[in-house]
Order: sequence, then structure tokens, then C-alpha cells
Amino acid sequence: MARTKPRSDKVLTIRIPEKDLKRLEAFCIEQEKTKTEVIRSLIQQLEVASVPSIESVPSIES
Repeated sequence: MARTKPRSDKVLTIRIPEKDLKRLEAFCIEQEKTKTEVIRSLIQQLEVASVPSIESVPSIES
């Protein structure tokens, strides 16, 4: 069946050094979480005062 509602999640691709990837993977194993779960959690923990409101951030989608 075709999807009738557009997906709200966006895909993020990043480049990081191998050592950072290994640290992330080790942390994920230790915490029994996926990389996506860990990164989402860290983003959600950003201090509100240090981050502009979502409405004021321009979209970079092409």
C-alpha cells in the first residue's frame, strides 16, 4: 500500500573521525541503545538558552 502521509522524520548524514565512531559504538553497546537513540537524546539535551528557537533557524533543504 502506498504511503499517504509524508514522513516527518529527516535523514542526517555526518562525517566523523574513525575514533569518534568507535567511541559512539562502544557507548551504544554499553547503554544498549542505537546510534540514532543516543544522538537524538544528546540533541534534545541541548540547553534551550544556547539554541535559537526552531522557527528562527532557516531551512537548509534544497
